[in-house]
Amino acid sequence: MNPDKKQILVHYEKSIVWVKNLVNVTEEQWRTPIALGKWSVAEVIGHLIPWDEFVVSKRIPFLFTEDNLPKSPNVKEMNAHAAYSGRLQSKEETIEKFVNGRQHLTNALHHLTDEQWQQSLHIGGSKLTLYRYFSGLMDHDLQHFLQIQKVLK
Repeated sequence: MNPDKKQILVHYEKSIVWVKNLVNVTEEQWRTPIALGKWSVAEVIGHLIPWDEFVVSKRIPFLFTEDNLPKSPNVKEMNAHAAYSGRLQSKEETIEKFVNGRQHLTNALHHLTDEQWQQSLHIGGSKLTLYRYFSGLMDHDLQHFLQIQKVLK
């Protein structure tokens, strides 16, 4: 397996386990903001869900076709809606939705060939590889997971 693909898949598989373990935090911890004036743990995890869905349905199927990529959603609106959902849902429901979405994403990535991981892509005005694209998403996850770890200590 391509080492870049393997690194991204390992991250996503570990992220599933990591988020599943959040079921053990108290309701108070789950609803605690990661910093003053910031989202709660619930909202942070909740906002990752629609982005995974977007990547699975609006990015991966179009990356190696002649079709134009579907337009990206409005980031602020999508994040605000996802954070709102995270506030309303139970911890278990949010975790389950995250896990299901992340598993779909992982399955979709498994189907990409090693050759596709080496090809250049055009996303927006950027030219990059699959690894670079998913590495950015991985870094985003890790940033949020670190914030959550700090607030849960």
